[in-house]
Amino acid sequence: MTKTTDPAASAALERFKAQRVTAIYRLDLIAKGATISYEDGTPVDMVSEKKRLEDVVADMDRRIAQIERALG
Repeated sequence: MTKTTDPAASAALERFKAQRVTAIYRLDLIAKGATISYEDGTPVDMVSEKKRLEDVVADMDRRIAQIERALG
C-alpha cells in the first residue's frame, strides 16, 4: 500500500521550514554583532534574544522531525 502525502500538509511543512531558516539567519546576524532596538529606541538584550532564537530553532527541529515522521 502506497501512502500519499497531503499537498496542503507538505506546503505547510515547507513554510515552517522557511521560518526555521529565517530564525537561523537571525542567529547568524546576532553572531556577527547585529543589534536590535525597540520602537522607542531601547536596545534589545541580544544575549536573551540569541537564547530565545536558539530555543525556537530547537523546538522547530523537533516539530519538523515529528511532522516528517507523520507524513511518512
